Amino acid sequence: MFKIARKLSAKGIIGMNQRNIGYIGKYNSRKLYPLVDDKLKTKIIAEDAGITVPKLLGTIVYQFQNNEKYLKKIIADLNGFVIKPSKGSGGKGILVITRREGDIFFRPSGQPASMQDVIRHISNTLSGLYSLGGKPDVAMVEALVEFDPVFDRYSFEGVPDIRMIVFRGFPVMGMLRCSTRASDGKANLHQGAVGVGLDIGTGTALNAVQFDQPIESHPDTKYNFKELAVPHWDKLLPLSASCYDITNLGYLGVDIVLDKKIGPMILELNARPGLAIQIANNCGLLPRLKKIEALSDHKLSVEQRIEYSTREFSAD
Repeated sequence: MFKIARKLSAKGIIGMNQRNIGYIGKYNSRKLYPLVDDKLKTKIIAEDAGITVPKLLGTIVYQFQNNEKYLKKIIADLNGFVIKPSKGSGGKGILVITRREGDIFFRPSGQPASMQDVIRHISNTLSGLYSLGGKPDVAMVEALVEFDPVFDRYSFEGVPDIRMIVFRGFPVMGMLRCSTRASDGKANLHQGAVGVGLDIGTGTALNAVQFDQPIESHPDTKYNFKELAVPHWDKLLPLSASCYDITNLGYLGVDIVLDKKIGPMILELNARPGLAIQIANNCGLLPRLKKIEALSDHKLSVEQRIEYSTREFSAD
């Protein structure tokens, strides 16, 4: 056990206790947590700052609003939309509808859902079934993102997203999360999604893991991850870095998706991002965090912070 701990320490791997005390506890004021724990608040402050997010179609706050007439006002004749809990965590309670036939809706897997199924899901959301601490919640109805097909070869049913760790406004480490058959089409590493470490300088793939074990190709599509490169990287970096400026959270996880027309957009923010990104990158976070802590001037512009990160943390 001690040998393993020494090896991890030598690679600069940061553990949960060190992350919680030395970074989350130190750099994230608890009074700011609601800005990211509540996705509705996140969306509002992001839109006010001119940051691209999926369009909010409407909200359902009270059970008396949760009926067919009110829901139809929000979704009108849309073929696709997303319903998510404002205070959900870990992707729980997100209902994605990709097409419809009248009042029959279809999930990405092709599984149908009736209007009553959707209303029941919203009722569960309002009651707090998916929220942090089980507290009453709000159901957000968002426009369906038209996902960029560039990642089709690296995903099973679901859509990949990019997780970026931003420390004091500097993007320090990124990964692409790719859904698999094992993860049931969800980009959740704990359920079997693939994590692909990304070069901060270029957005190209460095390393890939599934269930914490190295892999070279997607387990379902069989495409090799060495050929993977994230487009719009020059837009994605400043987008993630600017989330520090609107939240003042020093240690932040930024989740980004690529829309085929709009490009990168913020999906959600996380004040307690996980540590599996280190495994995906085969690299520890600690040396990068310490480099930024050692900087004498932290009042740099977004452009200056990006220039520093791409220079100091690139694999080249």
